[in-house]
Amino acid sequence: MSEQFRVQRAIAATPAEIFAVLTDPQGHVAIDSSGMLMAASGDKVAAAGDTFVVHMDREALNDYPLGLYDVTVEIVTFEQDREIAWTVRGRVEPGHVYGYRLEPIDSGTLATSYYDWSGVPQKFKEAEIFPVIPESALRATLGILARTVAPGKPRPELPA
Repeated sequence: MSEQFRVQRAIAATPAEIFAVLTDPQGHVAIDSSGMLMAASGDKVAAAGDTFVVHMDREALNDYPLGLYDVTVEIVTFEQDREIAWTVRGRVEPGHVYGYRLEPIDSGTLATSYYDWSGVPQKFKEAEIFPVIPESALRATLGILARTVAPGKPRPELPA
């Protein structure tokens, strides 16, 4: 079984417009489809190693009663207007990675959202905690991202 989800969507915005949302802690909250991200604190990120705090509530998943808690998002990949990825630090640091790759296409960007839990310790895999969110949540987040950066614009055609 694969330990990674990858979904794509053509978005009628430039890579720079999309990247601006992805580097802003408030942008993460705005486009989240899981319902867990409640607010964020911190500055826009500009390099690998930068961090910000996300205030979470796992109630939306209805799986583990963690109450309100904070995690630190640490940027692990940063290529301006091309790719950004992060891991989550907190009480537990399982080592899963979320990210986006952005490729310019005619009339917009091909955005690839990915979630990789292959680096998670075996004890978490055996506990069947991962994946934390389903593939459909990544797809929904891409839809919210498109609505955020290109409201009302039709999806560009994908390259043949």
